[in-house]
Amino acid sequence: MKTKKLFTATCLSVLASGSVWAQELPVVRELRNPLLFSDGKTKVENLKQWEKRRDEISKLIQKYEIGTIPEVNAKKQVKARMAHGEKDTLFVDVTVNGNTITLSSVINYPKEGKAPYPLIIGTSHNSLPRQVLEQFPLARMDYNERQVNGYSQMRGDTVRSNYGFVKLYPELIDNGAYSEWAWGLQRLIDGLEQLPVEETKIDVKRIGVTGCSYAGKMALFCGAFDSRVALTIAQEPGGGGAAAWRVSHTLDGVEDLDHTDYHWFKESLREQFGGDNVYRLPYDHHELCAMVFPRALLVLGNPDYKWLADESARVSMEKASTVWKHFKMGEKVACDIVANHPHCQLPESQYGIVLDFIERFLINPKK
Repeated sequence: MKTKKLFTATCLSVLASGSVWAQELPVVRELRNPLLFSDGKTKVENLKQWEKRRDEISKLIQKYEIGTIPEVNAKKQVKARMAHGEKDTLFVDVTVNGNTITLSSVINYPKEGKAPYPLIIGTSHNSLPRQVLEQFPLARMDYNERQVNGYSQMRGDTVRSNYGFVKLYPELIDNGAYSEWAWGLQRLIDGLEQLPVEETKIDVKRIGVTGCSYAGKMALFCGAFDSRVALTIAQEPGGGGAAAWRVSHTLDGVEDLDHTDYHWFKESLREQFGGDNVYRLPYDHHELCAMVFPRALLVLGNPDYKWLADESARVSMEKASTVWKHFKMGEKVACDIVANHPHCQLPESQYGIVLDFIERFLINPKK
């Protein structure tokens, strides 16, 4: 199996040590150039340099915002199997220090077309309309994130220690959920890669991920941190998704760094970078979006819901898109914000752009 470029921590102690408090960091009000390294001097000129820059962004986001995404040796720690029957189900056992959790997901195959099929994974569930997805010979799978960590990981009997991830990594109990959910999706893809294509019927080179609202954030983090995801569609992800924390801080009544769910992010993010300290954050979410490059990214918005901070997302995506444009790949990134529809219910006016991205980057990608 080829070595995968997953943006996980190479050493847990690197991200856990050397606490740098917000007051020690410079105030930067504008969104930084995502092609500029953190030294403020070195600019990305080629794809090899971009790989290093992505890794730098990855480490910053893990350190300050979501916590560590630990590495897993897929050959030694992951064991996959398929159960065939009325529902074809992928099972993935992940073992760390003698403890094992099992992730599972039903794969729904298209009625037409020929295997191996491209696959779109819905984070939590697939919110894109079936009448859109069924226009293609496209397999579908939902990612049950509660097998890793829950939506609200500190309520009642759903305390963090009860979830699978913390049973494997008790030292990472202070992680935000998005690091753990990204880790879990990586393990499902490990399982798909491990099994023969004759058994999975899935083309692992054509995997997409999508989700809406909090799961839109999840899709974005999953796509950003796993280079095996060919297409990321983040539907109405709100603040903490495509929206930049700095820009959201200037808006009223939106999900910003001070007003989001801290089951999802590290508590220290708010403690260190709340209020005007947000301008000391040494990265922002335009750089999270840019981590998807050179793969395809589509962000969908809905301005009817002010809380989603779509104005911030638009600014953030404009800045992020400079990475694709720098490498003359601007056709692989888009932000489409359309009003007059309920939250997480894709309007017909957005069918076209969703169909276009699926067609170009999952069904018939350029070789």
